[in-house]
Amino acid sequence: MKVQGAGAPKFAALGVAASLVLNLTVAGAALAADRPTPSGLPVPRYVTLKFGKVNARAGPGDDHRLLWVYRTKGLPVQVVAETAEWRRVCDPEGGLAWVHKRVTDGRRSVMNLQARPQPLSKKPKPGSETVAYLGSRSLASLVRCQKGWCRVKADRATGWVREGALWGTAERAQCR
Repeated sequence: MKVQGAGAPKFAALGVAASLVLNLTVAGAALAADRPTPSGLPVPRYVTLKFGKVNARAGPGDDHRLLWVYRTKGLPVQVVAETAEWRRVCDPEGGLAWVHKRVTDGRRSVMNLQARPQPLSKKPKPGSETVAYLGSRSLASLVRCQKGWCRVKADRATGWVREGALWGTAERAQCR
């Protein structure tokens, strides 16, 4: 992923207190589930960038300061907040910015953030034959996830990886 611009991200009594935090978190999640989003879709969720040039802004509107420009078509980002027209997204490097909804696509992709290639297995089980490798900083289309494994496709290779091994497969919020 190439980014440009100023501020571009780099390519991050305990039992009682814990119980209280857990209860407040569960209650907050229930309240959030009761409030529909402008799109009607869940937040957080993953989308991809439709274009090879996408402006990332400090707030939801063209009048907000330009933070950087994404230059990777198909980059997976996670929507963490939204308005009717804008999406606040978290990128694979932990950057948070607002992008217009028209530059996002509901299709999902994933990215290998590890320094080494990620093996793609023939079957969704440990020790399965490796059919290909997804290179470092490479993108792949996410086909589906099931039982802790995700099926991905890159070029002509299709295989399985452990859920969470690639950025874009973990369902929890990626940026705080």
